[in-house]
Amino acid sequence: MADPAPLPRTLVIGGGGLLGSAVVRELRRLRRRVTIAAVAWDGDSITDLTGELADFAGPGPWRIAWCAGAGVTATSADRFTREATVFAAFCDALTAHCQDGGLDPTKGAVFLASSAGALYAGAGTAPFNEDSPTRPLAPYGFSKLVLEARLLELAEQAGVATVAGRITNLYGPGQNLDKPQGLVSHLCRAHVTGSPVGIYVPMDTLRDYLFVDDAAGLVLDLLERAAARPGVATIKIVASHGSVSVAALLMQAQRVFRRPIRVLHGASSQAAQQSRDLRVHSIVWPDLDHRNLRTLPAGISATAADVEARLTGRRS
Repeated sequence: MADPAPLPRTLVIGGGGLLGSAVVRELRRLRRRVTIAAVAWDGDSITDLTGELADFAGPGPWRIAWCAGAGVTATSADRFTREATVFAAFCDALTAHCQDGGLDPTKGAVFLASSAGALYAGAGTAPFNEDSPTRPLAPYGFSKLVLEARLLELAEQAGVATVAGRITNLYGPGQNLDKPQGLVSHLCRAHVTGSPVGIYVPMDTLRDYLFVDDAAGLVLDLLERAAARPGVATIKIVASHGSVSVAALLMQAQRVFRRPIRVLHGASSQAAQQSRDLRVHSIVWPDLDHRNLRTLPAGISATAADVEARLTGRRS
């Protein structure tokens, strides 16, 4: 009887963030070999990452998940220029390993976490799919296009399979509460602290909320599907495919918390950089979307428990 094929080892860039930590959890649940690499955006991140990649190189099947991000919608363009430089240098180093035999490009795959909301912000009429034209409205979105273009070059130059996951509104345990993003987490924070939450978009704004553990499972499935197509670059929308208005999300949260949340409605210049309707419908590998997902109430409950535990720990 032939020996089973070896399982791939995975390098997760940004393994301490919201998505990266969930990908690491899923890999460990599956008992896969995983290496975590952080990105020090203000440090010598290029040297650090190329060193991590050199240590990771070797024979056998491999996967890389780039889950790191330098900023959010409100971040300045300079920060994203740094991110593009670091990502390009990492791709150059990866190409070199594939060309000199350090990594077999036919046995690997690379995933890049991109953003559906940022890329389709000004694209017109929803729902959007992978063939819809992209039209970013903020530096965050333009930076994602730059990274996706470099990922395409990586597939062409290194002969390795790549997949850009255009992710919708990700939420769940582990979200950075200090960042001005993640409405679900900030609703949970308001619930725990009793402080009001600011909402700066119309209440009928539609978003697709995806629980982070569900996203992590899909990321790993995308890597496996992509690995069978060396040298091919794929774009895939990563979503729950169920849109919810801000008003409906607020009502769902209040049902979970069993008490109202104080809301401050206001205006923000960032609202002009976001679409009112970001419904999506993926047409690439749609069979991978046929999966059981965490319900929104269950996801809110899990996020609230995590937020409460972290805020209680801070106070302690």
